[in-house]
Amino acid sequence: MNESDLSALRRRYEDIKSKHYALDLTRGKPGKPQLDLSMGMLDVVKNSADCSAEDGLDCRNYGLLDGLPEAKRLFSDLLSIPAENILVAGNSSLNLMYDCIIRAMQFGVYGSERPWGKEKSVKFLCPVPGYDRHFAICESLGIEMISVPMTAEGPDMDTVERLVSSDPAVKGIWCVPKYSNPSGITYSDEVVRRFASLRPAAPDFRIFWDNAYAVHDFYPENKAQLLDIFSEAKKLGPKSENMIMYFASTSKITFPGSGVAIMAASRDNLEQIKKLMFYQTIGYDKINQMRHVKYFGSADGIRRHMEEHAKLLRPKFEIVCETLERELGGKGVAEWTPPLGGYFVSLNVLPGCARRVYELCRDAGVKLTEAGATYPYHRDPDDRNLRIAPTFPNNDDLQLAMDILCLCVLLASEEAKQ
Repeated sequence: MNESDLSALRRRYEDIKSKHYALDLTRGKPGKPQLDLSMGMLDVVKNSADCSAEDGLDCRNYGLLDGLPEAKRLFSDLLSIPAENILVAGNSSLNLMYDCIIRAMQFGVYGSERPWGKEKSVKFLCPVPGYDRHFAICESLGIEMISVPMTAEGPDMDTVERLVSSDPAVKGIWCVPKYSNPSGITYSDEVVRRFASLRPAAPDFRIFWDNAYAVHDFYPENKAQLLDIFSEAKKLGPKSENMIMYFASTSKITFPGSGVAIMAASRDNLEQIKKLMFYQTIGYDKINQMRHVKYFGSADGIRRHMEEHAKLLRPKFEIVCETLERELGGKGVAEWTPPLGGYFVSLNVLPGCARRVYELCRDAGVKLTEAGATYPYHRDPDDRNLRIAPTFPNNDDLQLAMDILCLCVLLASEEAKQ
C-alpha cells in the first residue's frame, strides 16, 4: 500500500468519525431476542403448590444450603456429574469462584489447614488470552499471575506441568475448557487427561474449571466434545479428584441476572466448603431454582432451548467471521479462528497494533473490550489481542461495527509500516 492508499484509508475513517456512531462490542451479553426465549419461565411458579419441592420442602422458606435435589439432578444430567457432587447456588458462578478463593485465603482448602493468605507468595497460572474477570479476582487479592500460552488444543501443558510440579506457591489455574474465552478453543482429550494427572508441589493446588459454555454450541451437528475431567480424575484417586473445582451457570441460557449457578467438587471438598458457607448464608433462592426445574423439565429441555439460542447466534458469528475474511483475509494483518460455540471471537492483529486499533475504534464510535484485557495486569506483551463480543447488538449494527473495526485494523497496520 502506498501513501495515496493510506490517505484514502484516513479519509474513509474521518468520514465514519463524522457520523458519531455508538456501537458496543465490549461484553458477552445476550441480546434481547435471546432473553425473550426464557420469558415463559416467569409463569411456571404461580402458587404455593408450585413452591413445594419433591421432598416436601417449601421453597419460599429458609433452608437447604446446597440446593434443591431436583435442581441438582437437572445439572447432573446436563453435565454428567453425580448429583452428590453438585452444590446449586444463586445467580452467579463468578461469585462462587470468588468465594472459593476468599475461603482458601482465609481458611485454606480441604487437606490443608494453612490459609493461602498466610503464605509468603500465592500464584495462579493464567492461560492467555483469557477471561479478564478471572484475572481481576487474582489482582484484587494480591495473587501473583503467571501467563501460560494457549495452543490449538488448550493451555501449553508442558509449561503447566513444569510450573505446577516445581513451585509450591502455585495454588491454582484458571480454565475455560469449552469454547474458551476469548479464543473459542475446546481443550483436547489429551489436555484434559494431563490436567487430571497433575502432580502439584502444593498439596492445596486447585484447578478452577469454569465450564461457562458447556452447552453453548452454534452447530448442533458439529459440537465440540469436552472430555469429563471428573471421570478422568476418578481413575487416578482422591488426590486428583480433590484438585477440581468445577463451575457452571445458566447465565447465558436463561437470564444473566437471574440464572442459577452451580459448583461441583469432590465430596471432601464440598463438606469443607459447606461448613464455611453455613456462616455466609442460610440458603440460596430456591424459588428460582424451582422455576428453572419446572420450565426445562429435563436436560433435554435445556438442550432444545439452546438450539433456539444457536439460531440467533449463528448469524452474528458468521457476520463477524465473513467480514474479517472479506476485509482482512490474505492481507497478513490479522489472525482469528471461527468458533463453533461460546460468546467471543479472538482477533490477533499485527504486533504493537492492538491498542491503536482499540483507540481508532473508540474514536469512531465502536466500543471494544480494552486492548490488553485478555492478559493478566492488562499487559499483552505483543500488544496483539482484541476480544470481539458480537452477541448484544442487532445484526445491522454488528455488521456496521465490524466494517469499522476492519477499517481500523487496516489503518493501524498501515500506520505501523510507515
